[in-house]
Amino acid sequence: MEYDNNNSGVLFKNDRKEKDSHPDYRGNIEVDGKEYYIKGWKKQSKKGTAFLSLAVDPKTAAAPKAPSQVVANDSDPF
Repeated sequence: MEYDNNNSGVLFKNDRKEKDSHPDYRGNIEVDGKEYYIKGWKKQSKKGTAFLSLAVDPKTAAAPKAPSQVVANDSDPF
């Protein structure tokens, strides 16, 4: 039986955190059949309540375009 991961995800403690701005947790989530990276930061509200602030980035983010190749034309004087 195949497990359906749709509309669910997982967060793991970020063992590569080097700066305060890096997320405390990282993981993956699938929403409506699309995969995302998920990040979480431990924060505290003004009233002192602990919470997680979350952000997601699509896994299929567009890769930077490679420069287009220029075809040399020897008959062009310039």
